[in-house]
Amino acid sequence: MAAVLPVPASEAVAPPAGPWRRAWRRLVRRRAALLGLAIVIGFILLALFAPWVAPQDPIATSWSAIRQAPSAEHWFGTDEIGRDVLSRVIWGTRASLLAGVVSVSISLLIGVPIGMAAGFLGGWVDGVISRITDAFLACPFLILAIALAAFLGPSLTNAMVAIGVSAAPIFVRLTRGQVLGVKVEDYVEAARAVGNPPWRIALRHILPNITAPLMVQATLAIAAAVIAEASLSFLGLGQQPPAPSWGSMLNTAKNFIDNAPWMAVWPGVSIFLLVLSFNLLGDGLRDALDPRQR
Repeated sequence: MAAVLPVPASEAVAPPAGPWRRAWRRLVRRRAALLGLAIVIGFILLALFAPWVAPQDPIATSWSAIRQAPSAEHWFGTDEIGRDVLSRVIWGTRASLLAGVVSVSISLLIGVPIGMAAGFLGGWVDGVISRITDAFLACPFLILAIALAAFLGPSLTNAMVAIGVSAAPIFVRLTRGQVLGVKVEDYVEAARAVGNPPWRIALRHILPNITAPLMVQATLAIAAAVIAEASLSFLGLGQQPPAPSWGSMLNTAKNFIDNAPWMAVWPGVSIFLLVLSFNLLGDGLRDALDPRQR
């Protein structure tokens, strides 16, 4: 009888990596996505530690330092009433990130259940939901957000609600399309054949398998929500003065663009970097979570 030799540890076959670990490995190979992730983390840290990072009070005025150019005391200069621009940019990060995350969360809470109902139930339910969704999508996203914010009243909370409701039809359409593709898969048919109730099939077998595209769309939607919040604040429908917001800072800076360009440069650069980083991260997530990628 032949003896069974033990397999050396170095030659042992490692268990296959899970789908999320494989997605992370694909993500770290994309330098643009990692750059976007690093910038996003940097902005999040700025928002969290704003009271300790900001050199001055963002709403403190100084009539002896009106529209001063960048200097050692005020790195980004001062605005029209002597407030430190750097401090206001740092504190404005909170409003932009909060608007992006909360707005997209509202969109997911509205869009995903409605989209799953349309795709899973089908029939007249799908027809009614699809026609209403088409009607909302026919109106430009930003125009609808401005109309809702004007109706609700000017405030950051109302702006987040308006942006979230305006972006919800996008998630309804995406969720519906993903559910239509997943519900005909063999594992869903097997779950139905063994007697699983519809709610269990939808929540246990369909929803986990449409999470990846929803994550990608949510990341890209945060970038759109940041621009929308800045636009609403620019129009006076978002964060209200004297609370700092990048959009309201740009609204004030447009009156002094010739004499104090630094008032517009820094909030504009901040919006550009935050939106670019979320777009880079979203593109990287799309490639990393694509099951066709090897």
